[in-house]
Amino acid sequence: MRVGITGHSKLAPDCVDAVREAIRAALEAEASGGSSLVGVTCLAPGADQLFARVVLELGGRVEVVLPAMDYREKLKPEKRADYDELLAQAHVVSVLPNELSGRHAYVMANERMLASVELLIAVWDGQPPDGRGGTADVVETARASGVPVVVVWPEGARRG
Repeated sequence: MRVGITGHSKLAPDCVDAVREAIRAALEAEASGGSSLVGVTCLAPGADQLFARVVLELGGRVEVVLPAMDYREKLKPEKRADYDELLAQAHVVSVLPNELSGRHAYVMANERMLASVELLIAVWDGQPPDGRGGTADVVETARASGVPVVVVWPEGARRG
């Protein structure tokens, strides 16, 4: 089963474990057999990286869609080690033909991800969209295109 992720990049540190476990529970409920699990992600900090780690722990494969060639450089320096570690474990890495990261590139990456998955997990607080390319926008796009969405927002979860 191919599963995509969208979610908030800034989660409060004290809720990260609860979010990770909620992602694990959603994946275990939806995708039977870890070896057939493929997680599709942009590897953004926060929800995307938690998702990638859980997919790998469950024996699945990770496919990465990078929005732009400068994506890594746009990450804060303290976020790059985790990104590099997960990128090195990816089964497939695709880089979209954008030189610069930004809303346009993120929308393109989300569209590519949604076109390749059977299910979307959304680590989402339910707030309305604040523009194209964000979590709520991806949820709306998935629902409009018929991709089932499982919202993960455990009790006590909050943005950081």
